[in-house]
Amino acid sequence: MVRTVGVEEELLLVDPQTRTAAPRSQQVLKYAAEHGIAAHAQLDHELFRHQLETRTRPAVDLADVRRDVIAGRRAAASAAAGVGLLTAATGAVPLPGGPPRTTRDDRYLAMVETYGEVARPGGTCGMHVHVHVASDEEGVTVIDGITPWLPVLLAISANSPFHHGRDTSYASWRSHSWSQWPSAGPVERFGSVAAYRDVSRRIIASGAALDEGMLYYDARLARSHPTVEVRITDVCTDPDDAVLVAALVRALVTHAAERPVEGIPWRAELLRAARWRAARYGLAERLLDPVTGELRPAREVLEHLLATVAEPLEAAGDAELAQDAVARVLSEGGSVRQRAAYERNGGSVAAVVDDLVGRTNAAFSA
Repeated sequence: MVRTVGVEEELLLVDPQTRTAAPRSQQVLKYAAEHGIAAHAQLDHELFRHQLETRTRPAVDLADVRRDVIAGRRAAASAAAGVGLLTAATGAVPLPGGPPRTTRDDRYLAMVETYGEVARPGGTCGMHVHVHVASDEEGVTVIDGITPWLPVLLAISANSPFHHGRDTSYASWRSHSWSQWPSAGPVERFGSVAAYRDVSRRIIASGAALDEGMLYYDARLARSHPTVEVRITDVCTDPDDAVLVAALVRALVTHAAERPVEGIPWRAELLRAARWRAARYGLAERLLDPVTGELRPAREVLEHLLATVAEPLEAAGDAELAQDAVARVLSEGGSVRQRAAYERNGGSVAAVVDDLVGRTNAAFSA
């Protein structure tokens, strides 16, 4: 049986005059509701007012996932245009629009109050992929199995080199920024649902998370759905890159469910190192191989990934899509495209924002 998969994307609201982040999500969502914009029920607010979230429906066919991603972006862009704004899919805020403004929600306000400067520079935009699991037991088995591969998915999605007007030297600045949350990042092997629940309970009891929704593990059991939720990736500007990540996450989940992890588990220190390297270089340099733990060229690591999940990719009908898309991102991934726009336009970050807006919405505006 092929598992269902769904995608959540966080999008940036942009002022068309200044190209800065625009903290007006409340007006955008109000406009969407009042004007009956298609799929507006799949739009939602986020921690900060310069963000919107879109959600796809669970689907087996990745063509349906792609259609829903584009429909969500179309709805977001239409609602934003109704109040004079644009939308862009990028992991970090290229040009700031003043201090970030928190969405007026008691939980969000408590987060900013509790975590202070860790929260205030927030407002980065990620992509979360949900894949169906039969039970919490299977979900924990999957998390234990896919964890060493998650930095590779981050490298594929890396799409946030610019932040607050400058090149950070990172392919994914979002990942580095997000890792400051005390409950965020990689986890060691849990081994059982009881251990997963106990660790999570202790983290919440310590104050490092306010509730289960703030357990920002790179992969976790979803709160409201029978899914494993992979949270490590940047939002991708190009929908086809998002579909590639969804295909690989589903294949990894299926592989891990059928072949429970064996051997010596990765230590947290090495997982952090692998995550850092993926965030710093994306696919432009070597990555830590999830099986050997040694540095290898990114191309070889991605070939190893495709070989590892060849059976579930083939079973889902995704093998050719994944092969073609991996070749594409190796040639020109999200962070590479942003830097190319920067160079083409004489070092203008505003031009990077224009390029992001155009490519985010290209699938439905042509």
